[in-house]
Amino acid sequence: MFTAYVVITVVTVLANAGIAVADLSRADFVVANSTEVGLSRTWLPRLAALKLAGAAGLLLGLAGATAIGVAAATGLVLFFVGAVAAHVRARVYHNIVFPGAYLGLAAASLVLAAARWA
Repeated sequence: MFTAYVVITVVTVLANAGIAVADLSRADFVVANSTEVGLSRTWLPRLAALKLAGAAGLLLGLAGATAIGVAAATGLVLFFVGAVAAHVRARVYHNIVFPGAYLGLAAASLVLAAARWA
């Protein structure tokens, strides 16, 4: 179980750090997607900061601060529930798999971190 926790959490950290960099650099696909769901470009740095904070918290959880890891995973789950909801609200379904995949990673990290904490 510990190996699964480490692997899933590291993948979640890398995925969130990667998409945060894309947000900060205003990659074309990020701008196109945010425009499609009705999100202003001005929100991209803030959203990137939240993703980076979640990734950092997950790393702290891996380093032994389990409560912080659980809190970070919870925050990422809530963040990506919001992202999926934004896609549904805007009726943008063709790429909903991306926030859904991030949500799945965050949820798996949360379950595994909580199991480790218990």
